[in-house]
Formats: sequence, structure tokens, C-alpha cells
Amino acid sequence: MPQFRISEAARLLGVSDDTVRRWVEAGTLPVQPDASNRKVIDGAALAAFAREHAHAPPDPSDVGRSARNRFVGLVTAVVADRVMAQVEMQCGPHRVVSLMSSEAVRELGLEPGALAVAVIKSTNVVIETPGGHS
Repeated sequence: MPQFRISEAARLLGVSDDTVRRWVEAGTLPVQPDASNRKVIDGAALAAFAREHAHAPPDPSDVGRSARNRFVGLVTAVVADRVMAQVEMQCGPHRVVSLMSSEAVRELGLEPGALAVAVIKSTNVVIETPGGHS
């Protein structure tokens, strides 16, 4: 099972290392020692925590933007049959769902807690700006 150091978990959750340490101290996020006796967080526990605490904050910048199409995140669920699979990821505050072959899931080692990048290519993307500016 994948394990993440506190700094890695902070980067994946979009918070500071100190915030993750406070969650650990409060018992909200479980840690365990790795082979070098460093504190690490189990990937599946981090994925569950990310999913439970995913909240998209309002955009305070009042600036129009187009989101990038690459989302780094944690696999939170995999439902597979013999041929097809549904893979869910939590990428910061964003939940991304992908349908792919079960063979691809096996080849990529996708399981809850695995680090992955969702790359989205679409020919139909809506871009919005505040105030309806052209």
C-alpha cells in the first residue's frame, strides 16, 4: 500500500505541513512509522480523508481563468469487472471519475490511496469569467 510523508500529504491536500501535523496530533489523520521510523500516512487513509474533507473554497481573486487539464490526486475508489472499471480520484477539492479497461487499472496499479494524474482532453470545454466579459 502506498505511504506518504507529512510534506507529501500536505502538498496533495493543498495545505501546509503544519496543518497536516495538527490533524495528526488531533488524531484526525492516522500516522505510522515507516522502516526509517519517520511518520507516514497510509495512502488509503489519506484518500479517505481527502474525500471526506474536499470542499471547494470560493474563488476570492475575482479573476477569470481557464483550469489546467492535468489534476494530480489520490485514487479513492476502483470498481471493476472483467472488462471495464470506474476509477474515482480526489484531486484537491475536485472529484474526477474515469471509465477505463480493467486491464489498464491492473497495469497502472490503480487502487485506493495510489497517487495518479488525471489528464482530461475534451473538445467541448466551457470557460467562464465573472461579469460576462467577452
